[in-house]
Amino acid sequence: MHTRARGNIAEERGCEYLRNNGLRIIDRNVYNRFGEIDIIAMHNNVLHFVEVKSAMTYEQAVNNITCAKLQKLNRAIQTYLQQKRLNLEYCIDALIITDNEIEWIENITL
Repeated sequence: MHTRARGNIAEERGCEYLRNNGLRIIDRNVYNRFGEIDIIAMHNNVLHFVEVKSAMTYEQAVNNITCAKLQKLNRAIQTYLQQKRLNLEYCIDALIITDNEIEWIENITL
């Protein structure tokens, strides 16, 4: 299976997981000049910008969340908020998806 197809499956699983945990999916695969935002969701009036990482093991997936990746994601988020003229609280989350489980890491920081 190609990497993009595997990523799409992981994002589908991630969206279902977030919905089951009370979040409303606002948007997916938002691209701008700084990069891609995988999932944008809302919960309790807070926007959640969710980075989805999938791999065979938890360690492989979580190690793909680098400082450089978070910096690019933060720039993409700032651009998104400006373009949409949004002034809401937000956080950056990660979904770590392996074959057997999903772990939601809320409010990760640089």
